[in-house]
Amino acid sequence: MADGRGGSHGAAPNDLDAFWMPFTANRQFKAAPRMFVAAEGMHYTTQDGRQVLDGTAGLWCCNAGHGQPRIIEAIREQAGILDYAPAFQMGHPKAFELASALRDMAPEPFEHVFFTNSGSESVETALKIAMAYHKTRGEGGRTRLIGRERGYHGVNFGGISVGGIVTNRKAFGTLLAGVDHLPHTHIPQNAFTRGQPEHGAHLADELERIVALHGAETIAAVIVEPMAGSTGVLLPPKGYLKRLREITARHGIILIFDEVITGFGRLGASFAAERFDVMPDLITCAKGLTNGVIPMGAVLATSEIHDAFMQGPEHLIELFHGYTYSGNPIAAAAGLATLRTYREDGLFERADGLAGYWEEALHSLAGLPHVIDVRNMGLIGAIELEPIEGAPTKRAFQAFLDAYDKGILIRTTGDIIALSPPLIIEKAHIDELIGTLGEVLSALD
Repeated sequence: MADGRGGSHGAAPNDLDAFWMPFTANRQFKAAPRMFVAAEGMHYTTQDGRQVLDGTAGLWCCNAGHGQPRIIEAIREQAGILDYAPAFQMGHPKAFELASALRDMAPEPFEHVFFTNSGSESVETALKIAMAYHKTRGEGGRTRLIGRERGYHGVNFGGISVGGIVTNRKAFGTLLAGVDHLPHTHIPQNAFTRGQPEHGAHLADELERIVALHGAETIAAVIVEPMAGSTGVLLPPKGYLKRLREITARHGIILIFDEVITGFGRLGASFAAERFDVMPDLITCAKGLTNGVIPMGAVLATSEIHDAFMQGPEHLIELFHGYTYSGNPIAAAAGLATLRTYREDGLFERADGLAGYWEEALHSLAGLPHVIDVRNMGLIGAIELEPIEGAPTKRAFQAFLDAYDKGILIRTTGDIIALSPPLIIEKAHIDELIGTLGEVLSALD
């Protein structure tokens, strides 16, 4: 059917106008599109047939690389058996299987799983569970939420309220009331750190000040990324997370780790909670749960949290929350195949084993023009660039464009280049990725 503009609702593939792209400079992109049309292993294929080495695991999510046969076959098989089942008052086997598999992979305190469809939804779910938990225990006055400056917790209203990235917040009004923020941990003394920084554990003590200001009896939860990813790979100072855990436990405050990026092997363990040996009360995850193939997220809860809701008449709903696609059969099948791939291919151990080689390669960039910091842990890293005066973000964005032209995919946030390759990466890929990035940085104005 004609749409009155000389076209049809089945628009030609080269019509880029209809799609309003997320987190994208739409006008710049549509003037010079960068299109991927296929992917396998460590590489994307562009529309003009070039191979681009994936230095970002898609968007922090394709931890097992692209085109994994177990995942493809699981999706194909499940779509032919059960495409959808309602999640409210009904169930299907794959959702329960995946919840059990996640429980078995997670650190010991986490016994229960609530499924969502994204990291943003996982954060909203965790915040609501924390507030409802206090209410079920007769502490309904605990409604205040504490986030952290430079934190990223998705893009829904709860997430941007506790989040601390200014550009994600400033266009959307006053956001949620009753939210406060801890200071971030990105301090000059930690420049060019390898692994966890030495300085900054004392910044966790700011939580005591916030508690004194508002009263512990008003605070429901503290949410942090154990390693802040989207803001530019900010690693927790030694002792910082343990101190947060001590303070929250003392005051009866729920501690939430947002592990949407750090979950599923990124730091060489199943979750950052395991890597840092600090156990929160709730963990949010998504991205690597299905290798990015199908949207899915989850909240992992301890039995103490879960069991507080399992009171009263058994025919009543315990938590009035959920989504149409919670535990979707095809997503659950993808999740099961993804976890199997991680386990059978030893990808978490592989990431841990490559961490030293990755670290040396990254820090080889330290002396290049405009590089003011390099930091790393596991298979993740960041190169921070000196901003162009009066044009913040422009230098890093130019590096992103030049890198794409040279055949590597990197990610930028502000003037920081973030790298988080698939865990299947080989040393030769690391050499290519960092070598090409070095050429790009050396040529930057």
